[in-house]
Amino acid sequence: MTIAPAVSTYPKARRIRFRFDQHDSNDKYFVDGDMVFSHFVAGLSGGFPPGEESFIRSVRRVAERVTDPLLKKRVTGFVGQEATHGQEHRKLNDKLIEMGYPIAWIDTERAHERMLGIETRLSPLVHLAATAAAEHYTAVLAERVLSSAEIQSIPAAPEFWNLLNWHALEELEHKSVAFDVFRAVGGTEPVRIGVMVGMYALTLPFTFGSLAVALARDPVARQQPARVAREAYDLFRGPIFRGLMVELAKYLRPGFHPDDIDTTALLNRWQRELFGDDGALVDHLK
Repeated sequence: MTIAPAVSTYPKARRIRFRFDQHDSNDKYFVDGDMVFSHFVAGLSGGFPPGEESFIRSVRRVAERVTDPLLKKRVTGFVGQEATHGQEHRKLNDKLIEMGYPIAWIDTERAHERMLGIETRLSPLVHLAATAAAEHYTAVLAERVLSSAEIQSIPAAPEFWNLLNWHALEELEHKSVAFDVFRAVGGTEPVRIGVMVGMYALTLPFTFGSLAVALARDPVARQQPARVAREAYDLFRGPIFRGLMVELAKYLRPGFHPDDIDTTALLNRWQRELFGDDGALVDHLK
C-alpha cells in the first residue's frame, strides 16, 4: 500500500464575497458565447451546494471517531471551506436562474429531503467513501482548470472565473481530507474502490443526460440543433474532458492516495496569484 505524504498544514476557510450582480443578466452564454459549455458550468454550479452539504454530513457522521489532532483540524478546515463554497455557489445559482438556466430544481427542499433519504440508507462508511470519491473528481477538475493555459484563456464572465478559480484552489487544499478520514475510521480498499466503480460507470451517462435535459429546456438551443451539436463536440473533445476518464481511473488503483498526485507547486502558485500581496481576489475577502 502506498504511504501518503505527511500532511503538515490544514485547509482554512476564507471569508469571501463575489459580485455576481455586476454581470448583465441578458448576457446568458457567459462562457465565450458557447451555450453548451455555459450550460455545463451552470449545471456544475447548481449541484455544488447540495453536494457540498452532503460531503459535510458524511464527515460529521464519523467525526467523533477521529482521534488524530491534526486530522481534526483538517476536518474543521474542510467543513468550513465546503460550507463557504455552498454559500457562494448559491448566490451564483440565483444569478444563473435569473439568466434562464434550469437549475432551480437541484436545490429545492424536496430534492434535499430525497438526498437525506438516500444518505440514511447508506452506512456511514459508504457515504464517506462516496464523498472521498467525489473529492477526487473535484480535485482532478480543479487541477485541470488551474494548470491549463488553454482553459484559463477561455473568455468568460470575469467574476464567474474568479469563483471557479477560488473553488478549484480550495478543492486542492483539502483534496485528501475525506479520504484520510475514511481510512482513519476503518474504511477498507474494497469499499473505497467499489463505490468509485459505481460512480465511474455513471459519470458519462449522467453528464450527457443532465446536459441534454438542460439544453432541451433552452428555447435557443432547440432552435439551433446544428450549433448545439458543434459546441457539444467541442466541449467533449476539449481541455475539460480530454483524457478525463483516465485521470479519474487512477483512484481505482489499490493503495491509491490523493496526495500521490503532487499539486504542491500548483497550489503555491495560485495561492500567490489569488491571495498574495497583490492577489486577484484579495479585495474579495471580508
